[in-house]
Amino acid sequence: MAANFIILALQAQSTGSLFGLVFPIGLMLVVAYFILILPQQKRQKKWQTMLDALKAGDKVITSGGIRGTVIALKEDALHLRVPPDNLRIEVSKASVVSVASGDEGK
Repeated sequence: MAANFIILALQAQSTGSLFGLVFPIGLMLVVAYFILILPQQKRQKKWQTMLDALKAGDKVITSGGIRGTVIALKEDALHLRVPPDNLRIEVSKASVVSVASGDEGK
């Protein structure tokens, strides 16, 4: 008796339209695009613009927490002067997370 009820319930569900199955999935993908993908693309573009605008004298912070002043630029790296001993280190451009112009704080 219970098996017949389950079979009838499954047959009733299988008669739904294809639109009723595809629409919710499509709607979830559109919402995910606007909530997740689009903001990440905007952040990536803003970060890339910041890296392209780097110049000598800019004060930067790397992802590792190193704060320094840009001395020289290479294609994919930059040289930083790090206080207090004025160490000169080379880091990749991709590690830079924020920039403050060299004129601030003077």
